[in-house]
Amino acid sequence: MRVLFAGSPGIAVPALEALACDKGENFSLVGLLTKADSPRGRSGRLEPTECAAAVRNFPIPVLKPEKLDDKARAQVAALAPGLLVSFAYGAFFGPEFLALFPQGGINVHPSLLPKYRGPSPIAAAIINRDAETGITIQKLAAPMDSGDILAQEAVPLGRRETTASLSETMARRAAALLPTVLQSLATGAMEARPQDHGAATYCSYIAKEDGIIHWGRSAADIEARIRAFDPWPLCWTMHGDLQLFILEAEALEEGAWPGGQAAACGQVLGKDRNKGILIQTGGGILAASKLQYRSKKALEWEAFLNGARNFIGSRLG
Repeated sequence: MRVLFAGSPGIAVPALEALACDKGENFSLVGLLTKADSPRGRSGRLEPTECAAAVRNFPIPVLKPEKLDDKARAQVAALAPGLLVSFAYGAFFGPEFLALFPQGGINVHPSLLPKYRGPSPIAAAIINRDAETGITIQKLAAPMDSGDILAQEAVPLGRRETTASLSETMARRAAALLPTVLQSLATGAMEARPQDHGAATYCSYIAKEDGIIHWGRSAADIEARIRAFDPWPLCWTMHGDLQLFILEAEALEEGAWPGGQAAACGQVLGKDRNKGILIQTGGGILAASKLQYRSKKALEWEAFLNGARNFIGSRLG
């Protein structure tokens, strides 16, 4: 079985490398389809996707079309692929494109489908403080993420994961699961099961504005968003005229601050030597332990207070 892998960001790299290194007799990786090089950093220099960079030492063709047009389809057809394997490629596959694959296509999705169909399932699981999430390998189908399930593996959550750390976990789990699925597909031993479409939930694209901290929310909700929006767009608020990122924090129980008087949401109450800087929210207290002013270094809370002497008592937001 000749496999074309479609993927772009770092989360897909371990799965791509697993297929590139697999020397089994039942399938072979014949190429990588990835997004076109894009400008990065202050220089704006064009850089390849993380998947493209990862296969520089593998003797496989790398296709980087701007769009999946007639030219791109001709390039794919020249590789004579049998199966498309997609993991975070970054674009939809139309019927003309999918028709190039006699054995169809499968997709790796980092959630326990039908939960969190859409583009941000890892962040959604963290925001909602789920006890578990997982990896699903499904058949490609329309609507998005609605295909029959080929394999699924649960991943327990410990309520301290960030999107960055959980993405690494999902990447490793996908890399371990995908070759087994391909072997079973190649030998005809894999059976798919339909999703329960009535139980489907959805997640949406994350925007930069989603990182704004609304202090009227509960401390637990804000803390979950801080983890969900790491590494992007990060959670931030305003301290006077300065943009302030809160990078690490912990939600404390209601009434954990013995200050007496009720405080406004966003009020910096004081500090706790074990927890950090205490900030009033709409439900409980947030203890911020790592902070960063825009264009400044990220600092642990004690070092931060040394350079922000009027911080305690101020109101954020």
